[in-house]
Amino acid sequence: MPISIRLAGSDDVASVAYCVCRAFIHYIPRIGKQPGPMLDDYRDLVEQGVVYVACAQQEVVGAVVLLETDEGFCIETIAVSPQAQGQGIGSKLLKFSEIIAQQKGYSSIYLSTHRLMHESQAVYAHVGYVEFDQRIVNGYDRIFVRKQLFL
Repeated sequence: MPISIRLAGSDDVASVAYCVCRAFIHYIPRIGKQPGPMLDDYRDLVEQGVVYVACAQQEVVGAVVLLETDEGFCIETIAVSPQAQGQGIGSKLLKFSEIIAQQKGYSSIYLSTHRLMHESQAVYAHVGYVEFDQRIVNGYDRIFVRKQLFL
């Protein structure tokens, strides 16, 4: 199925929030509370112009939040709807994020994931992300990983 990625608009807010919640809900029992991305204000993030959606036949099947921070270019959240997982959508969103970072002049990109989200850590390591820090952020035990990009 063809996937297109575009900047999210105000009509996408509910779909983005739904996609993120569906992608992260199974982690609640493991970490003992809602993962951080489930608590974000997607209306505000969409208004800021930092949310992109992956669509299959006009349906939002993935989302990524990209931020420029003091530490560099950050994938704040990346999510793929459970029914669309395993189709390469997450990989496409990661590659898209790397291209945006490069276009903005960054030589690396980083993200963080919960210490107990082992599956995510394995995926990021497999595609070239290397751990550079561990921190508690807003009460969440986070592992930070970075990937060098070639300009």
